[in-house]
Order: sequence, then C-alpha cells, then structure tokens
Amino acid sequence: MSSASDNSATPRTTREARGRVSGDSIELAFGYWPGRGAPLVGLHGLTASYLNFIGVAARLSGRLPLLALDLRGRGDSDKPEGPYGFVQHAKDVAAAMRSFGLGPSVIVGHSMGAFIAAALAAQFPELVSGLVLVDGGYVPDRSSGVAADAAVNAALLERVTQLRETYPSREAYVALWRGKPHFPADAWGPWVQAFLEYEVGGDGPVKPKAYDAGVVADLAEGMRRDEIVSRLRALRVPALLLRAEAGFLPTQPPLFPDSRRDEILALSPHIEDRKIPGTTHYTIMLGNPGATAIANSLVDFSARLNS
Repeated sequence: MSSASDNSATPRTTREARGRVSGDSIELAFGYWPGRGAPLVGLHGLTASYLNFIGVAARLSGRLPLLALDLRGRGDSDKPEGPYGFVQHAKDVAAAMRSFGLGPSVIVGHSMGAFIAAALAAQFPELVSGLVLVDGGYVPDRSSGVAADAAVNAALLERVTQLRETYPSREAYVALWRGKPHFPADAWGPWVQAFLEYEVGGDGPVKPKAYDAGVVADLAEGMRRDEIVSRLRALRVPALLLRAEAGFLPTQPPLFPDSRRDEILALSPHIEDRKIPGTTHYTIMLGNPGATAIANSLVDFSARLNS
C-alpha cells in the first residue's frame, strides 16, 4: 500500500458499481465503492460530481463502503430546468437512499453538499444517523468579514462563467486546471485527474457538465442564512465539522476560520470540530493529507456511532 503522502500511486480501491438511481422524479448518476458495513452517503459541492469522493474512497481502503451521488444538474445526472435548492436536493437524496434500501446513514457533505446534508437531516431525520460537514454547511453574517466574503463571491462568479465556456478537448481542460494554483504540484495526482476528466462532456470540444442555471439557483439558496441557521439549531444527530486550513487557494484565508467555527458551535454545541492542516477547500477531498484525514475521521466517527 502506498504511503498517505503519495499522490502519484494508483488508488487501491476499485469502483464496484457505477450507474443510475431514481431521485425525486429524475434519475441520478452514482458511484459505489465497496467496504464492510452500512455505506456512507457522499454529497459533493456546488459544481462538482460524485468523483469528488474518489480520494476519500481510496483511503478508506474498503474499511467502509461509500455511495456518492451526482446531484441533479451535475455530472451524468438529469438536468431539469428546475426546481433546484437544498430542499430539492435533499428530496433527491432521500429518494435515492430509499431506492437502495438504506436506513439511517452517515451523510458526508463537502461544501454545498454539507448544506444539503443538513437539509436532509431536517426533512428526513429517519435517514440520517450522523452528519460530517466538510468545509461547508454554514453561511456567516455578511456584516462581518466583508473583504473575505468578496473574494469568495468573486471566485464563485468566475466558476459560473467557466461553466458556460467550451474547451478544445478534455486534455485541454485538464491542462488548464493543472496550470492554475488550485491544485499545487504536491496535490496533483490520479484523483484530481479523474475528477477533472469526468467534469466535462462531449467529443472534440467539451463543456462542463454542471448546469449553469441550476448552479445559480443553488447559489441563491445558499444566501438564505435564516434557513441555514435554523437547520443547524435544530440538528439532533451527532455531527462532525472538518475544516480546511486554507481557502480556494493555498494563499487564501480559510472559508471557516476559528471565528466561524465558534458561530457554528454556538448554534449547535454538540458538533465536533477538526481542522485539517495542509489542505485547501479543494485538496481536503482530492489531495493528501486531506483524503487520508477525512477517511480516518469517517472510520472513527462511524465506529463511535455504532459502539
């Protein structure tokens, strides 16, 4: 087995199944990695896909199974004109879980997926035994941290613009991202490569699969702070918050500094908190030490729930 710091090795965990499952009046694409016991359910971020969990699945090394979904409007899932928003995504996830016959499960949400995980716990508590919120799940009061919030908003706007563009080939799209600082050389590896190759579709010229109108609708939902705060206040299941050390780039401040962690714990004091050194909002899932730390935290969290 390769060491935790080796990003160049081929991941050992193989995908046992990949297919489609019924959501709420649509079909969702999924990936499933094998393991022992009840599967974790993985929910990705705003413009991502189920392959956002490829590194975590590899580092789980079969210790736990992992089911990860392409949310509506993303990846190979259906892309209806609407509706979107966290409530609708939660309905899709609940329908998919029931299609698989899953009972109460640990829901792992990264970025926007953390907001959806909290919405799922509020709407369908019978399906949730615990939540793991990875660098997401809370929108702070916009009256503070104005400069930091402006940087986040600019990054999100740039990402939406990218969704509307076409690229000469899949290789060109991957090369474009390799030239950006989002994935430093020490974080680049087969997980990032696979994630980016899946992110675009088409032959010849390619285009990101994420539906831009759906992304914009979900962004608007993310600004509804009162609803998000209400869900955190009402949270009754065990929960774990895993935070990246840096923001979208290694040089940026974290999206969830200690001050925002404190705001979350004021709303839901039983949430456990852990900051993962050497990670950004992206590499916490797709690089190391992030994927290893996330996987180990999931194993420990699940074991404590079942003890």
